[in-house]
Amino acid sequence: MAAASALHPDVITMDVQMPDMDGIEATRRIVADAEVRAAIAIVTTFDRDDYLFSALDAGASGFLLKNASPEDLVAAVRVLAAGEAMLAPEVTRRVLQRFAAPASDAAPRSPDPAPRPTAPVDARQPGALVLPEPLTEREAEVLRLVAEARSNAEIAAELFIGEATVKTHVSKVLQKLGARDRVQAVVLAHRHGLA
Repeated sequence: MAAASALHPDVITMDVQMPDMDGIEATRRIVADAEVRAAIAIVTTFDRDDYLFSALDAGASGFLLKNASPEDLVAAVRVLAAGEAMLAPEVTRRVLQRFAAPASDAAPRSPDPAPRPTAPVDARQPGALVLPEPLTEREAEVLRLVAEARSNAEIAAELFIGEATVKTHVSKVLQKLGARDRVQAVVLAHRHGLA
């Protein structure tokens, strides 16, 4: 955490099990530090749902397994440095299934002792998301396709627009949702019925 504050890296790779403090709590604290804008990838040998979903809840932008090839790890760092999210192929389906499931069917969420900044919720309607600026119809379409794990190229082809336009829409969606990356946007979208 001290190195993140001092060095301001673009990407941090974080193990889950460490002495003194686990990687999930360290991730939560780094994400809460407004001075640090690093994307955090959890890199672990443990392919466990509790680690996966706790890491995403803590604000991790990636979740990778240590059995990944060196080339895949380098590619993941580049993806995260570009502002995208990266999940190991082995866990992607589980993430989509969990967040696509109705709230009552979802796996139990881990307790979250430290509040995280997220898009505002309307106190008059618990769970209703209040955005400072509503999503346009096109942004909502893009968010729905992002939530289906579509790439920018796939979204561009489906909507008959250029990839640069997709990137612009994704950036606006992230900004309006107050999300750091696509993974957090998908989590918010599914939690609040936007996708």
